[in-house]
Amino acid sequence: MLKVLLIDDDKELSQLLSEYLHTEGFTIDTAYDGQTALELALKNPYSAIVLDVMLPIRNGFDVLKNLRQHNQTPVIMLTAKGDTVDRVIGLEIGADDYLAKPCDPRELVARIRAILRRANQKEVTTNSVERLSSGKLSLHLGTRTTTWEGNEVPLTGTEFSVLEILVRRAGQVISKDEMTEQALNRKLTPYDRSIDVHVSNIRKKITAAGSSKDLIINVRGAGYMLTMNDDDSAA
Repeated sequence: MLKVLLIDDDKELSQLLSEYLHTEGFTIDTAYDGQTALELALKNPYSAIVLDVMLPIRNGFDVLKNLRQHNQTPVIMLTAKGDTVDRVIGLEIGADDYLAKPCDPRELVARIRAILRRANQKEVTTNSVERLSSGKLSLHLGTRTTTWEGNEVPLTGTEFSVLEILVRRAGQVISKDEMTEQALNRKLTPYDRSIDVHVSNIRKKITAAGSSKDLIINVRGAGYMLTMNDDDSAA
């Protein structure tokens, strides 16, 4: 059974969500403050984590930043409805997706299953030796790891999915609508900056590993493209 850590200081809401998630086949642990949540997240191998932003002792951003130093467990952040700043910050520091509060439990389950599908691709393709490459950038599909000149680039599961789309179609512009549907398993909505933030994170991490800042470019009004130098090729 898939195990989810639900972190929210609203105990009544946590109880309701826990009961709903349990009926959908999940085992749930709950935490009501950031410190307890971080300790549980570091001790136990959760399939996914649902993380509220406003928490006692440690807020959700602090929990996520510390968690990302140790593992890449898929994380959905719960943010105040319409609070774009919280959503962007969460994605920038490593969240895989976000959901506005109060949330529809059915949508939460759908989002959890979507990020689990992406994470489970690692298990499905464990025996695969398939690798995508473009110049010095390589994506190892069996382990869902990324390297630049052989050095690992630590991407989250969602960031890997976004980059995989770009590498598979290197040299072509891909719309944000298409990337959102393929990488996040949902439709692009107005003011949705998720893909922008994930691409920004990928750029920062690959640039830190040695790539050009122009490896991934934004084509205004059209989408994003992985550029190809003379010696680049997607396999």
